[in-house]
Amino acid sequence: MKTTFDRLLERQPQLFSAADLVVPAATLQALADLIAAIESVIALPAYRAHALAQAPEIARRDCAARGVFMGYDFHLTADGPQLIEINTNAGGGLLNAYLLAAHGRADAGQAIREEFVAMFREEWRLERGDALLRRIAIVDEQPAGQFLAPEFELFRELFAAHGIAAPIADPHELTWDGQALRHAGEVVDLVYNRLTDFALDATGSAALRAAWEAGAVVLTPHPRAHALYADKRNLMLLSDDAALAALGVDDATRRTLLAGIPRTVAVDPQKADEFWAGRKQWFFKPPAGFGSRAAYRGDKLTKRVFDEVLHGGYIAQQIAPPSEHVVKLADGETTMKADFRCYVYAGRIQLVAARLYQGQTTNFRTPGGGFAPVFAG
Repeated sequence: MKTTFDRLLERQPQLFSAADLVVPAATLQALADLIAAIESVIALPAYRAHALAQAPEIARRDCAARGVFMGYDFHLTADGPQLIEINTNAGGGLLNAYLLAAHGRADAGQAIREEFVAMFREEWRLERGDALLRRIAIVDEQPAGQFLAPEFELFRELFAAHGIAAPIADPHELTWDGQALRHAGEVVDLVYNRLTDFALDATGSAALRAAWEAGAVVLTPHPRAHALYADKRNLMLLSDDAALAALGVDDATRRTLLAGIPRTVAVDPQKADEFWAGRKQWFFKPPAGFGSRAAYRGDKLTKRVFDEVLHGGYIAQQIAPPSEHVVKLADGETTMKADFRCYVYAGRIQLVAARLYQGQTTNFRTPGGGFAPVFAG
């Protein structure tokens, strides 16, 4: 009998590559070391004060939940791993856990799925102690139309198998009665937040925002996590030696960060000529961007788009080219680029996966591309 994941493989083969990538164990350890260094800085009160000062007011609401599926995205270069960005609602974690079975690692995939459930239970415990977790709402804008919508169904099945009801909902379907957040009349205990409305500013997020501000629902990931981790302006501080020293970061940690995070600076309209002349060394990103939206390689910029970048609050990150890998196809071989994503909870890597692609950014359209498992060699 075919599982939901089997049917997904048939319906959306472009999500998955038949390839797997073998990475030296030392490289994987370097990823872990860099993540640990970043987490140690984010834990500093001075860093948090800096990050929250530039964040929306809602992000300053304290909460005990850490945030599920922190995604640390890397390129592997000749100079070692380079952090490209951090995402707070990184998709694909569960898809990659299931994908391991297709590569002969079914037991590992099952263990990771169990760990994911334990992660959500831990988020609940941090906020609610020993209370029973009954219902998790998986929330995204028009969820059925999302590219990773099949993953929502896999989460629903996974939670249900562990005795947790898990409706998939648009934020408009949530209601706030002043006491509880509800979906279809039922109380929602925890929201697995897949929204890219990171500050819950949209009209449709009003009920969710009200419930979270009132402490009536556990939200993960939440606006505070985005402000501390995923606002790309934070990369400016994390790649600035003087700023790190001013925070009291020790020499060894600073060396790790500076070696592994490409230099990132604010795009200053007063330096337009300088940025244009040196544009080929930069990747331009909006501070709250995600999924490569409105992000541009400098060598691909037109003057019109550059003017938008200059006045759009962008950051510029030195380009760290992705590694390239030969991938076998049904009719031969091809060379693809790879981004490496570490799915992280509470500072620990749960799973490492790659996204194989051709072109400027990950696209899930390249034949033979898509998610691929990563193994230590």
